[in-house]
Amino acid sequence: MYVDTHTHFYDEWLLPEAEQAVQRALEAGVGKMIQADVDSRERPTMWEIGNHHPGVIFEMLGLYPGSVNENWRDELDALEPYKDKGIVAIGEIGLDYHEGLEFVKEQKEVLRLQLELAAQMNLPVNIHLRDAWEDLMTILADCRHLHLRGNLHCFTSSYEIYERANQYGDFSVGIGGVVTFKNASIAKTLERIPLEKILLETDAPYLAPVPYRGRRNESAYIPYVAAKVAEIKGLPVTDIETITTRNAETLFGI
Repeated sequence: MYVDTHTHFYDEWLLPEAEQAVQRALEAGVGKMIQADVDSRERPTMWEIGNHHPGVIFEMLGLYPGSVNENWRDELDALEPYKDKGIVAIGEIGLDYHEGLEFVKEQKEVLRLQLELAAQMNLPVNIHLRDAWEDLMTILADCRHLHLRGNLHCFTSSYEIYERANQYGDFSVGIGGVVTFKNASIAKTLERIPLEKILLETDAPYLAPVPYRGRRNESAYIPYVAAKVAEIKGLPVTDIETITTRNAETLFGI
């Protein structure tokens, strides 16, 4: 059995076929899937889908950096009713400067507060990061007393970044469809990262692996990611399946 550690069945691109996509994933051997939270607008739909599949679909809770704006305090308050609903992580949280710098200060504050929440709830964090590695490292260094654990979602950076993050906590990497792309630099990095620190993910409906690149992604495509990781590691794909599933179940308590 595989675990997709980061997906979004509630996204408008996938929502019309969410139920069929869950069934296709199960048929492909993906027995557990974790939905990453974004904000209050889509959260009820995320939970509705998850409630239809207990023991199969699990939920994170968090405010995505791209959803941080002048109403960020209200968005953090909106997390409160969901804290006791069996969440498995605080995420996806982080920093994203790719689309603009208007709310950089607010993103940093929101991230710090949610890292503290994860520590208070003894939950792992799922970190989204774009164009802001140095600011993330500064915050992780400041928060090392929280003894954070979690994963770096959609990891495509260097081994040195992976090492730096692990100076401040216990972090795995989420590997998705990008690893299958021609000349993807993460393939070389992955050679050095221990298999015990690797998680599989799709970020569906985005970043579909080859041979579906450019099309809508689904959890059912996890085996393509696993096959590429197996190729990079020089191991049977069954080893990748067994170890990454154990990694996910241990980190997220599922």
